[in-house]
Amino acid sequence: MTSPYERLFVRKMPNCLADLVNEGDGSGIPDPDNVGEALALMRSQEVPESKVHLTYTWINPCDEPVQWVKEHVHDYDEVLIWHGNDPENVDDLGAEIYFDIEGIRHTVTTSGSVYIPAGVRHCPLGFTRVDRPFRFSALSLSPNYGSDEHTPKP
Repeated sequence: MTSPYERLFVRKMPNCLADLVNEGDGSGIPDPDNVGEALALMRSQEVPESKVHLTYTWINPCDEPVQWVKEHVHDYDEVLIWHGNDPENVDDLGAEIYFDIEGIRHTVTTSGSVYIPAGVRHCPLGFTRVDRPFRFSALSLSPNYGSDEHTPKP
């Protein structure tokens, strides 16, 4: 017997790069040597009942600074999450991220997250250095990604 809840699972994360046009140089294509495939963990396209849009990607090593996401604003809250891959030291990100909120630069070197209220301009976001791969997720508290640079997909 099949569970009536099977429709709520995402068992194969689809590529969702087309959702994320604020990444890279504005073309929606991130640096292929530094940023892994953009994957959807949860969004309304796969689970119509979903009220969130959650993405996942690996960030790969780089020796020179890389800008990844350009400045933008959402009409919903968002949480950005980054975490290193050392189980012996979960706080060690193995990288240095830069991230602007309303034009104020922040530097991050530990695993963590940031809450961005709706209407707050944020980014650019990039990497000063990445010594070893780490995971990055964006949780939009909306079923679809959208910003002042991008119209949400249904």
